[in-house]
Amino acid sequence: MVKLDDTMAQAVKDITIKTGKYLTFTLAEEEYGVGILKVKEIIGMMPITSVPRTPEFVKGVINLRGKVIPVMDLRLKFDMGEIPYTDRTCIIVVEIDSESGTVLIGIVVDAVSEVLNITEEEIEEAPTFGSKLDTDYILGMAKMEGNVKILLDIDRVLNQEEVAQLENVS
Repeated sequence: MVKLDDTMAQAVKDITIKTGKYLTFTLAEEEYGVGILKVKEIIGMMPITSVPRTPEFVKGVINLRGKVIPVMDLRLKFDMGEIPYTDRTCIIVVEIDSESGTVLIGIVVDAVSEVLNITEEEIEEAPTFGSKLDTDYILGMAKMEGNVKILLDIDRVLNQEEVAQLENVS
C-alpha cells in the first residue's frame, strides 16, 4: 500500500472534486462551466427589480415562485462590459455556500450550452497570472474537442462581503 503525503493527497482530492458533470454556458464568446450540483434552476430572462446602492454587477432581485432571489450579471462581475439581453440570455439559479449557510443567487449568462461530464484527464490547473490577479474562483481548465472551458468555483466568484451584500438585498 502506498502512503500519500499531504500535498499528493490534496491534489487527488482536488481532482476528485473537479471531476463530474458541469452545466456549460457562454459569456462573451468564452465557454464556462459550473458544477451541476450547484445549479438549482435555469430560467429565461424575466423582469428584474433593481435595488439602489448595490454594486454595478448586481442587477437586482427577481420573484421566483414567491421567493426573492438576488441576481448578478456575470459579464459585469468579470469586467466584460454589458450587452443587450437576447432571447438566449438566461438566469442560472445557483446555490452558493456562505458564512451564514447556503444562498440562492441568480447569475445572468449570455446562453446556456449543455451539461458535460468532465473527466480528470480533461482538466488542467488554472494558469497563474501573477500575484495581482485573483483566480481562486477558477477550478481548472477543461480541454474538450479543441476548445477550453473555464470551470468556475461558484462559491468563490463572490467574496464574503459581496455575498453578505446580496443576502441583504433579498
